[in-house]
Amino acid sequence: MAQRAATHYASFNMAATRSRQPGPLQSAQDRFVDVWSRMGDSWGIPRTMARVHALLFVTGEAHCSDEIMKRLAISRGNASMSLRGLLEWGLVRREHRRGDRKEYFLAEQDVWKVFRAIAEQRKRREIDPLVRELEEIRRSTEPSANEEHARGTRGRLDAQTAAIARHQQRIDDLVGFFQLIEAISKRVLEPDASRLRAAAQMLETAS
Repeated sequence: MAQRAATHYASFNMAATRSRQPGPLQSAQDRFVDVWSRMGDSWGIPRTMARVHALLFVTGEAHCSDEIMKRLAISRGNASMSLRGLLEWGLVRREHRRGDRKEYFLAEQDVWKVFRAIAEQRKRREIDPLVRELEEIRRSTEPSANEEHARGTRGRLDAQTAAIARHQQRIDDLVGFFQLIEAISKRVLEPDASRLRAAAQMLETAS
């Protein structure tokens, strides 16, 4: 009798353990969260913020802060900070449910819009400050009115002036490059991505 009870208890424990183990879908989702967070690091996105976004995106469902905290094993402070950042980036939006005081968060599911939001933030944080710095560097070597008059009087460039001219040309080339990238980005990041999708499909067909 005791042996039968022990066997039944062991079987119950094994069944309970199996029920607590994640299924193939949850395991795949957890793996996606890990991969996406590592990629976020290379994009300059805080890891926890990338993990929260990955969870909301890959599940395709709205989650409240408590659910996010439990699933990712993060603190309330980290969850709140990450959600605030994702809202500012336009990667998630709030949802309210009737009769529920909790706030729920749903990730943007259109991958083109996700890419556009990330690219806009990277441009704002990385490219725009760099271009401003380059322009200041360029202005710091611009000749004064007296120097321009002296240059015209001599009718030739001395070694220092020639070096400055080469320096300014290099800076101008860089600024011009980033301005071209910005012009392309505006076309790529336009709200209606239909033309970008069409171009991508044409390239895929051509290949």
